[in-house]
Amino acid sequence: MANVSDITVSAAINSLSALLFLLAFAIFRLQPMNDRVYFPKWYLKGIREAPSTSGPLVKKFVNLDFRMYLRFLNWVPAALKMPEPELIDHAGLDSAVYIRIYLLGLKIFVPIAILAFGVLLPVNYTGKNFKIMSVSMKDLAFGEIDKFSISNVEPASKRLAAHIVMAYVFTFWTCYVLYKEYKHVTDMRLHFLASQVRRPDQFTVLVRNVPADPDESVSEHVEHFFRVNHPDQYLVHKVVYNANKLAKMVDQKKDLKNRLIYYSNKFERRPDKRPTTKAGFWGLWGKKLDAIHYYTEEIEKLSKEEIVERERVINDPKAVVPAAFVSFRSRWGAAICAQTQQTKNPTRWITMWAPEPRDVYWNNLSIPFLELNVRKLIMGVAFFGLIFCYLFPIAFVQTLANIESIEKVLPFLKPLINRGSVKSFIQGFLPGIVLKIFLLILPMILMEMAKIEGHIAVSILEAKSAGKYHIFLLVNVFLGSIVTGTALQQLKQFLDQSASEIPKTVGLAIPMKATFFITYIMVDGWAGVAAEIFRLVPLVIYHLKNVFLVKTEKDREEAMDPGSLAWPITEPRLQLYFLLGLVYSTVTPLLLPFIIIFFAFAYLVFRHQVINVYNQKYESAASFWPDVHRRILIGLIISQFTLLGLLSTKKAANSTPFLLVLPVLTVWFYKFCKNRFESAFRKFPLQDAMIKDTLERATEPQLDLKSYLKDAYMHPIFKGGEVELMDFDEDDDDFHIVATKRASRRGSQAGTTDCSPDHRNTGFNAV
Repeated sequence: MANVSDITVSAAINSLSALLFLLAFAIFRLQPMNDRVYFPKWYLKGIREAPSTSGPLVKKFVNLDFRMYLRFLNWVPAALKMPEPELIDHAGLDSAVYIRIYLLGLKIFVPIAILAFGVLLPVNYTGKNFKIMSVSMKDLAFGEIDKFSISNVEPASKRLAAHIVMAYVFTFWTCYVLYKEYKHVTDMRLHFLASQVRRPDQFTVLVRNVPADPDESVSEHVEHFFRVNHPDQYLVHKVVYNANKLAKMVDQKKDLKNRLIYYSNKFERRPDKRPTTKAGFWGLWGKKLDAIHYYTEEIEKLSKEEIVERERVINDPKAVVPAAFVSFRSRWGAAICAQTQQTKNPTRWITMWAPEPRDVYWNNLSIPFLELNVRKLIMGVAFFGLIFCYLFPIAFVQTLANIESIEKVLPFLKPLINRGSVKSFIQGFLPGIVLKIFLLILPMILMEMAKIEGHIAVSILEAKSAGKYHIFLLVNVFLGSIVTGTALQQLKQFLDQSASEIPKTVGLAIPMKATFFITYIMVDGWAGVAAEIFRLVPLVIYHLKNVFLVKTEKDREEAMDPGSLAWPITEPRLQLYFLLGLVYSTVTPLLLPFIIIFFAFAYLVFRHQVINVYNQKYESAASFWPDVHRRILIGLIISQFTLLGLLSTKKAANSTPFLLVLPVLTVWFYKFCKNRFESAFRKFPLQDAMIKDTLERATEPQLDLKSYLKDAYMHPIFKGGEVELMDFDEDDDDFHIVATKRASRRGSQAGTTDCSPDHRNTGFNAV
């Protein structure tokens, strides 16, 4: 069990690491050659220009103005200076609300920490149970930190009333802050939507599972259905093509062009030597060839195949997916369609708000709608297996965190690990860094699982991936660390005792795992956040591209990697800190300062990154906030049940009725907020839609909405292509008779649920 000296070693290592990262950032960001790495957002906006490099050659790479080095910390006030309305205009509402999550952590935990240190810490430290437990439970390895936890309070002590009262205070304070924040974010979202400029997704819905029709193509069937059922509002549509193979060709061609540029640049530098490559995988083996000729021929060959595939996709009816983007004359018309059921069969003509064009994940639009549930079931089973598999590395991490227990089981390791500095390093630093390494690859796996599930928007993919990551951190990192750590410490008891005693044993171990979580917070929340602002990987990649691939200013702009908020990683990590803070606020308050430092430091760093670096892939207008709110409340409920379990081990069962009220009140509070605010994040009010439509008609009476929407939802690989897509209706807007190619099928049931049956024999349907 880690003690104060181990925590001190970990704090020293991580503080030094964070300081070195910050110092490196402060110096590297001043160098002209790194300007595009640390300020890419301003370049993408066209506001910032490359620093002047006139004069000595060295000035191109090194900033010679030593006065700027004296102001190397000026990025701190600059990050805090931009007001929130300006931040929203600059970076979007998603980024501004994301930053508020860190501020929310400070609002919750700073007052809680003050109360916990003033009330609970003296109560815990002056207890006498630590000596009793050290004698009666020899299998447990206690540390000095445990003197500050609830473990040091004697069973059935009246001191436990302080923990119960503080649990109520912390719950009410957390709910109060969450309510105020939910209300504020809701107001921000509604104001943002009301003042937002015109966007294609405001007028467009995605319709899926379009039923097959023997007489009409998918495009004709979609036009027919919406002209009949939305006669005054339907404007245009764009069917969806299965162009995944073509998209792969486009990506492959781009990769080949990059290789050709690399070898062309190499030849320009050394004209006396023709560059060569090998025909095998990644040029690692196979016959040696002239690289420029080889990649030129490969590009020409692939270009011909691309043209053939492009024409096949356009002309093959089987390449059309039973889905389409349908645009309407007004936001009001789109809202009506997106938020209503189109037919009496709820599995057909399924409509939803279309993602904004840059948010669409085109690869999944070709997945048959009926296949989605099967995919989700398979990925659910796979996710369960993934959680189980990760228990083994979690157990390994806990092995490092419980050296004393391992010494009892494997005494031959004692001479190696019992050296003072080695032991402090292993227990105070190594478990946190090993756990972080094990978690590095996990978000990529979860994102691939979300893609396999078939979600059609990047924002949804990230939200689903974040949800899985949150569950994983909750089950494996939090509960798994406690359970496996306890099993390792009390291996003999776990094998011998009855199953009914295991929860009690685990309950006793929860306060003792505070030291492990403190080391993890310092590794991930201190050094990890400082590494984020330094941007080592983007820095190296940019300079490699700059040396080998960049030939023009456009190439240099493409070499920049501004990145984004990485929502599937950062938001679940934030939720873990909320969970730890809420659980340990009444159990081991000594953990709270480490969490407060994380929230304050991360708020500063990510505000700087949002202003200067990140370029978001999409704008969801903070639609993720209900998930953030719900997960914090889940952490609050877990903290309440944790305290309830701990008190049951303290012979304080009489307190159970008092504490059971808290989860009930928390669930009620969640439902109240859900009913009060969540609809603003899931639906678009018709009143607001009508107001925006009326204002737009008054201010822009000559607006050609059809031209504005025409190419908005065209697949990116078709834009600028040689083959034109002809899916939009080009008829006059005032045309009130809908032509149909259906043959007379009186008495047939085909299509009777989709269009008006009264006019089926005439060949035309009157609207």
